[in-house]
Amino acid sequence: MEVYTNNLAKPIHSYRPYWAKRFGTAPMLPMTRAEMGALGWDSCDIILVTGDCYIDHPSFGMALVGRLLEAQGFRVGIIAQPDWQNASAFKALGKPNLYFGITAGNMDSMVNRYTADRKIRSDDAYTPDAAPNKRPDRAVLVYSQRCREAYSQVPLVIGSIEASLRRIAHYDYWSDKVRRSILVDSKADILIYGNAERALVELSHRIAKGDKISDIQDVRGTAFLRKNIPEGWSEVESTKLDRPGTIDKAIDPYEMKMGKADASCATEDSKPKLPEGTKAIEIVVNTRLKAPKADRSKQVVRLPAYEEVSQDPVLYAHASRVLHLEANPGNARALVQKHGDREVWLNPPPIPLTTKEMDYVYDMPYARKPHPIYKNAKIPAWEMIRFSVNIMRGCFGGCTFCSITEHEGRIIQSRSEESILKEVEEIRDKVDGFTGIISDLGGPTANMYRIACKSEKIEQACRKLSCVYPGICENLNTDHSALIQLYRKARAIKGVKKILIGSGLRYDLAVKSPEYVKELVQHHVGGYLKIAPEHSEENVLSKMMKPGMGAYDEFKAMFEKFSAEAGKKQYLIPYFIAAHPGTTDEDMLNLALWLKKYDFRLDQVQNFTPTPMAMATAMYHSGKNPLRKVTVDSENVPIPKAGGVRKLHKAFIRYHDPANWPMLREALKRMGREDLIGNSRKHLIPAFQPAVMGAVRQSDGSTFKPKVLPKSFNQMKNPARPARGRK
Repeated sequence: MEVYTNNLAKPIHSYRPYWAKRFGTAPMLPMTRAEMGALGWDSCDIILVTGDCYIDHPSFGMALVGRLLEAQGFRVGIIAQPDWQNASAFKALGKPNLYFGITAGNMDSMVNRYTADRKIRSDDAYTPDAAPNKRPDRAVLVYSQRCREAYSQVPLVIGSIEASLRRIAHYDYWSDKVRRSILVDSKADILIYGNAERALVELSHRIAKGDKISDIQDVRGTAFLRKNIPEGWSEVESTKLDRPGTIDKAIDPYEMKMGKADASCATEDSKPKLPEGTKAIEIVVNTRLKAPKADRSKQVVRLPAYEEVSQDPVLYAHASRVLHLEANPGNARALVQKHGDREVWLNPPPIPLTTKEMDYVYDMPYARKPHPIYKNAKIPAWEMIRFSVNIMRGCFGGCTFCSITEHEGRIIQSRSEESILKEVEEIRDKVDGFTGIISDLGGPTANMYRIACKSEKIEQACRKLSCVYPGICENLNTDHSALIQLYRKARAIKGVKKILIGSGLRYDLAVKSPEYVKELVQHHVGGYLKIAPEHSEENVLSKMMKPGMGAYDEFKAMFEKFSAEAGKKQYLIPYFIAAHPGTTDEDMLNLALWLKKYDFRLDQVQNFTPTPMAMATAMYHSGKNPLRKVTVDSENVPIPKAGGVRKLHKAFIRYHDPANWPMLREALKRMGREDLIGNSRKHLIPAFQPAVMGAVRQSDGSTFKPKVLPKSFNQMKNPARPARGRK
């Protein structure tokens, strides 16, 4: 089902091209003056600055945006991973005629550079040879400053996930404080949030026609600073929509109040006497009476100011909740948040792209390889996706710890079958090293392709945070037939030996279509399939907005059944998060026991990282649950913040690692669970530390060294564990 038809927004492929289209298509977007000269350019219309190296492939944001703008007729240059110590690198391509487009890259620069424990990473997957330190902290801010130094009068347009998730006042995990909107700190002219194509195309053409960027304030999916609320707009306080703080009973203005003395002497005899034959008339307040509906297209919701949310965690959680409730393109209103004497104004989210527009974006003439400037360097991110195809975007899962929904939206935007199959053929014909294996047909999720609400009207009115939590919405069409057909046609392409599915699977959705699970398991699993239960305990899962383990058990049964029917020995790779808001030590112990019960030994485990704007981040900062109305007295969420607690929670998941045993022994004793310490298989950890690290002492005196999972598989059930007969 295709929603949000073109009559709601001008199609991005319908604009009259800019005059520079006469220069034609560049084999690679230029990164040097010499390349510009070879193309016949004397200048660039738009220069894109990115924290990633430049790979001309639609999975890399700057390539996708650059090729889109090139198709609109603009001359686009790329400044990739510039030296930010001074402005000289930002002058490499000269002064852009229209604007600088600034992004940190495919990842938030802080997530890219730091681990969940705030330790700096030793590599960068988006850099040649994975070299570290090729981008600064908070790259959008630094790049914006350097562009201003280079050419002070050139407009700055910021975007991508780093800017998108920092569009209002946000909690910053790395500095442990609430920071201002990135618009204020970057001094950019405009911010484009979410999927940028529609806003970027309109913005570029309007600037090219001579509109001042400061006057462009009506484009959906953009944010900017202004001094006052414009004339003709009505304003509603977010605290009236979803009141935070202690909520008192509404006062009835017709109620007669009396003091204590009056109340004590009030009797039937003291009540005023009515003349004989007179009937008492009870005054009833008509609670249904409402003021005339305001024009929502001219209504703005005021969030608590930066100065308020930075000091009051309850107000911060409230603001986060309102922001997420005003996220549906079909009914969202503009938002405004005061920062000092300026207003950060957010227009409603962009109208999602139609299938035709998605095809237009992905059918560009991408070179599908890194820029020649990198020569033979290995780029891990490129190696990972070079043989994969993005078939859709968006996610209606709404997991509180994830930023996909906040950035890409809940509306699934799917490419056509023809466009996807064409890209598979291009990989076969153009990409060096292709051996016949497509590593993924997916996107943010593996199995939301062409899945949407049964009713466009219902979808546009909905304010639910998730279509699949606490259960699958009755209005959601869970038909996987389009995806099954796509899989079958893709693997039938000549020269394609196998198509794997590498994207994360939404298994609670998949079990609604046993035919899909069978197709997936019997044809598209290479021995291991990644899925993400995230946790085993219901109270933690409820804070994540993830399904209970019943859905996992149902999928596991299907997976094993269809694997056996195909005569294949295959394994599920479960993924779990440690130290998520709402998690207690007991929850992590129960998860460890679940892992032990099913013989899982996880090699790599992720601690929860609070990323800007995520609902779970609001929980982490405030200790409140923004999934419900936030008040001073509302639910308090336990937060594993201390470093020792976070290490312990991670250790529980890796209970098999001898390095974790001393910490776990101490914790189990403190928790009164010494019964889990011993030297038989019924115990969680052994009683004695091995003389050789990693060697486990058995009750018969022998030792063995447990094998952890291969890093190449990340996490999987270990098929090589010692025989069950050993005690």
